[in-house]
Amino acid sequence: MEKDLSSYRKSYEKGALLLSEVPENPMELFQKWFFEVDKFFAEDETNAMIISTIGVDGYPKNRVVLLKKYTYEGFIFFTNYASEKGKAIEQNPNVCLSFFWHGAERQVIIKGKAEKVAENLSDGYFESRPRGSQLGALASNQSEVVEDRDFLEQKLSDLEKEFEGKDVPRPTNWGGYIVKPVEIEFWQGRPNRLHDRIRYQLQPDYNWLIHRLSP
Repeated sequence: MEKDLSSYRKSYEKGALLLSEVPENPMELFQKWFFEVDKFFAEDETNAMIISTIGVDGYPKNRVVLLKKYTYEGFIFFTNYASEKGKAIEQNPNVCLSFFWHGAERQVIIKGKAEKVAENLSDGYFESRPRGSQLGALASNQSEVVEDRDFLEQKLSDLEKEFEGKDVPRPTNWGGYIVKPVEIEFWQGRPNRLHDRIRYQLQPDYNWLIHRLSP
């Protein structure tokens, strides 16, 4: 099988990112970009992001997860701690997050360390989830091999009966991570492949060093 993609071309012309106009804290720029993309561009899920981990087998792996909260401290998502990504984070908490907002021709790439959030924060988010999602978290041993789809459907059906009329408890192996950034890069597509790239690097005094990078 072979397909030549060398003729695929696109000119990026929807914005600019100037070093003279960026804030001192990258989270303020992230919030500005997130609001703009969410409001003005037809993204399916603005909060969809890729998380890259180094697996227990030594290979990097990317997958899409959903950002559920961000603060000055970092970026929060929720998952099964016993999943493949959870095991990878336990072994090596250095991760990379990335957002690609194609409508706005923007990317954000975040290097940071992942750590579990407080249990009460995981409890609060779990309680806010739709009941079906709560039961799904109980039904799924994420990343484990299963016989077939019927096995999962039957397990979910059994749990629906077990917890009928009852609150669904948060599994002890399910909860949130916060990724605390040490480096954030903002990428704005520009014509002629001369893209704007602004990189923030966290310093020992917790200020951010800001540079423009060559595209």
